[in-house]
Amino acid sequence: MARPIKETPILFGEEAKKFEMRMQKPKPVSKERSTRIRHDYEFMRNRCVNCSF
Repeated sequence: MARPIKETPILFGEEAKKFEMRMQKPKPVSKERSTRIRHDYEFMRNRCVNCSF
C-alpha cells in the first residue's frame, strides 16, 4: 500500500521572496540545451508504448 503524501511546506519571509524572484526571472536556457531537451523528449515519446499524447 502506498504511503500518504506529505503536506507541501509553506515558505515565509526571505525564502518566500527568493522563491518568488526565481519564478519571475527563470535562468535562460541555451539554444543547444533546448534542442537537446527537445530531441530527448521526442526520442522517449516515440518509444513509449502506451502514450496518450
